[in-house]
This record gives sequence, structure tokens and C-alpha cells, in this order.
Amino acid sequence: MTPHNRRRVQLILLLSVFAVPALLALALGQLGWQPGTRSFGEPILPQRSFTDIRIPLGGDTVWAWRDVEPRMTLIALPGPACAQACLRTLAMMRNARVTLNQHMDRLRLLYVGTPPPVAERIIHDWAIGSDPAGALAAFRPSQPDSVAAVLVESNGTALLHYPAGFDPSGLRKDLKKVIR
Repeated sequence: MTPHNRRRVQLILLLSVFAVPALLALALGQLGWQPGTRSFGEPILPQRSFTDIRIPLGGDTVWAWRDVEPRMTLIALPGPACAQACLRTLAMMRNARVTLNQHMDRLRLLYVGTPPPVAERIIHDWAIGSDPAGALAAFRPSQPDSVAAVLVESNGTALLHYPAGFDPSGLRKDLKKVIR
């Protein structure tokens, strides 16, 4: 091999070191594979804003979707007759917030509905609101003793829906990804 051809081969090998991974990433992207983007909740598509939804908290107070500082909202939507399984899921949702450690103040908890009397110790750090217009009915489960959740961005955009029977440890993993 002549020195001229050797330099040409070296140049081609050097370019292939950079080009092959880029081409592979492009091909995988075209096939729909995206690393690290799997979430445990279902994406809310098309995206919608909750800023026009009025959630009364009692008295004249209404839930402020846009807070003074950027904080996400985790909404708990209980099904009819919230009992043991529902309360267990609510406790695990609260615990998922606690596992955020120093970032737990970046997540607000909102319970939309009438809590059962035995829930006081579980939801003491939740804001309690109502949905008189039924704007969140599409996300509320119809099964008894169940709860669904919706994760809302600090600007009021609904991100993820966790239907009844969701895995609270998956919710915890999603929260750790989006709240840093």
C-alpha cells in the first residue's frame, strides 16, 4: 500500500468513527426508539392546559395552577367509595413526594374529591379541592376503591395520566426524572 493510499484509509477510518454512531442514532430514531424516554404514566395527548379549570379549595380560594415559584402538581382523583386500596395508593403517592428529599417542595399534592373520614392522617399534607364543573371527569376512575393521578407542569400543562391501578413506584421514578 502506498503512503497516499494509507493516508486515505486512515482518513476514512477516522471519519467512520464519528459517522457510524451518528448514522446508527439516526436510524434508531427513525424506527421510533428513544433511550431513556420511557415513563410509567400515559402521556396526555394532545397536551392540554389546566389553567382554565377552577378547583375550589374552600371559601373563596381557588387552586392556582401557576404558583409563585415553579412547582409541579400531582392530582389525586379517587373513584367512588375510596377505601383501603385507594388510601394505600394515596399514602404511596405521598411517600413518592417525600423521596424527592430536598426537592419535595417542588411538588404540590392536590386531592380532588371528598376524602373519606379515615383519610385525615394520610392526606394531611394534601390540598383538598372539588371539581364542580366535572372538568377532570375524563381522568377520574369509575372503579370503586381506586385512585388515578395526573401530573401537571408548573405552567398548568398536563403531562402524564396514571390510570387506576397504576404502580406508585413507577410514579416515584417519573417524579425523580422530572423534578430535580
